[in-house]
Amino acid sequence: MGTPLGDFIRAKRDSIQPDVLGLPDRGRRRSPGLRRTDLAVRAGISVEYLTRIEQGRDRNPSVSVVNALADALSLDPSERNHLRYLTKIAGGECSAHTQPVPPRRDVRPSVLETLRLLEPGIAVVTNRLGDVLAYTSGYELVMGGIGLLDADAPNLTRYVFSNPDARTFFADWDDVADEQAFDLWLAPSVENSEWLTAELAPIAGPDFTRRFNRHVVPPRGVLRLNHPSGHELLLLREMLELSSDAQQLVVFLPADEKTAQAIDQLRPPSRLRAIS
Repeated sequence: MGTPLGDFIRAKRDSIQPDVLGLPDRGRRRSPGLRRTDLAVRAGISVEYLTRIEQGRDRNPSVSVVNALADALSLDPSERNHLRYLTKIAGGECSAHTQPVPPRRDVRPSVLETLRLLEPGIAVVTNRLGDVLAYTSGYELVMGGIGLLDADAPNLTRYVFSNPDARTFFADWDDVADEQAFDLWLAPSVENSEWLTAELAPIAGPDFTRRFNRHVVPPRGVLRLNHPSGHELLLLREMLELSSDAQQLVVFLPADEKTAQAIDQLRPPSRLRAIS
């Protein structure tokens, strides 16, 4: 039985063409990408040891081995962080039999005050499971009317994979789906994400399970929205990690003047008050 760590290393190895690393093409291969032999040589480990890691038979590689594999695979900083995280959970620290603990849903008063100061901007507090915990009126303005905020406990991950309207609203649905599936690995613990993955797998099928298991770190580019008003909105995202709460504050900014004007048009007209 494999592990997420082994799956990630194997997926990255399969995605790399030898010529990118200056290696010769040695003819036909049973699988695409880099050979185990080539990766083992680059990392300075034996092929047998690499095989054990990929197959989940060695779950505790040393820090030096993990760093050597990251260098050999030319991982970027986000991918390196993910590799370290997978190494941590592969060591047996997360038991599959542990009772899942509901993620924290309350938001600290100081964070709520920060949201208030961001009004009427577009901002939201979520956790890595996709729970929408608090948001500004600007976020409601943009995300209202699509069904996301109608639920008693809004969850962006569930919405993306189970609501057909999401595929229209998110112009780059595949990219957004990759982001939401990947973020489940960054939840406070694997146990915390089990309830959601168990719920989503039957609903979303291969669209979800394939993304969850391939460990591709998403680029998180400009978010393109097909708003129900008919406007196309292009939004930049700035994320502030609230590490002590296992939550994040996301602020959305117009990526161009056209989007800024469209958002202004969505806002209700200001009410003027007569002064006697």
